[in-house]
Amino acid sequence: MTDSITIRRPDDWHVHLRDGAMLEAVAGYTARQFARAIVMPNLTPPVTTADAARAYREAIMAALPGDADFTPLMTAYLTDTISPDELARGHEDGVFTAAKLYPAGATTNSASGVTDIANIRAALEAMQSIGMPLLVHGEVTDHDIDIFDREAVFIERILEPLVRDFPALRIVLEHITTADAVRFVENAGQNVAATITPHHCHINRNAIFERGIRPHAYCLPIAKREQHRLAVRAAAVSGSPKFFLGTDSAPHAKRDKEAACGCAGIFNAPYALESYAAVFDEEDVLDHFEAFASEHGPRFYGLPLNEGTVTLRRESVDIPESLDAAGGEIVPFHAGETLRWSLI
Repeated sequence: MTDSITIRRPDDWHVHLRDGAMLEAVAGYTARQFARAIVMPNLTPPVTTADAARAYREAIMAALPGDADFTPLMTAYLTDTISPDELARGHEDGVFTAAKLYPAGATTNSASGVTDIANIRAALEAMQSIGMPLLVHGEVTDHDIDIFDREAVFIERILEPLVRDFPALRIVLEHITTADAVRFVENAGQNVAATITPHHCHINRNAIFERGIRPHAYCLPIAKREQHRLAVRAAAVSGSPKFFLGTDSAPHAKRDKEAACGCAGIFNAPYALESYAAVFDEEDVLDHFEAFASEHGPRFYGLPLNEGTVTLRRESVDIPESLDAAGGEIVPFHAGETLRWSLI
């Protein structure tokens, strides 16, 4: 039995750091574990210009200790009226690493998102020509589509035609939750990949309704049936370069999660690596963990691998019921549980 593992320093290819007091409270958790992170642009107002992305990047770095070794990778929020020239300039200047597609109304702060893919064809053509990746929140928002079917319907109605129409566009289907998404990514070309969260490896939809409503297990895309969790988990540990680490850590104050209309999002940043390591350990493939956490992502993005390392030890860590944050409390993923791996 392996008692410790040392891997190349990993990156988080999908994280929400928020802004203001919440940013100051949570940014350190991500920087503690990861060398780089793709930062989501769904602020209020959203990050739609290179100047806004620069300002947000500066705010992130100001929220960290001065000796923090961390690089935020900024993204542009696609809207129906986004300027292709602004995307191209931001990408050329090294400000925008990628652009994010939120279908309007799909998740937190997505009201300004895209209402019809046809409205951003010019932007997608520009991105394809300059090699700028498209990051996709893959859900339809039609009220007549069951919430548990929205990812599969998005793939059929929107993503499959998108891949056909833009064959050279690099696409990341983020936080996948279904066997349908796994099959799609596996069968697509090498320019299509996916991120996988720790929570979608650990929980199925039963977690939301265990002896009552459990708002801290509610996220979007929502956790699905057990058969889908197993498919996503198998993809994560498979060793396929098409799948890589993206926590989708999404902090909300405890009071906002436990409200009459609670926010979607799971805050997994404080113990993300420990949570992922548990999955790979349970599947007896710890030898695949480094590639998933530290290699597949940068290779897909065309970025260099990190030089440093991190070490995890087989040592119990008790996850607190809550953490202090932004003048209140925030509940981390695995709250009240014990994980069997500890980041040194």
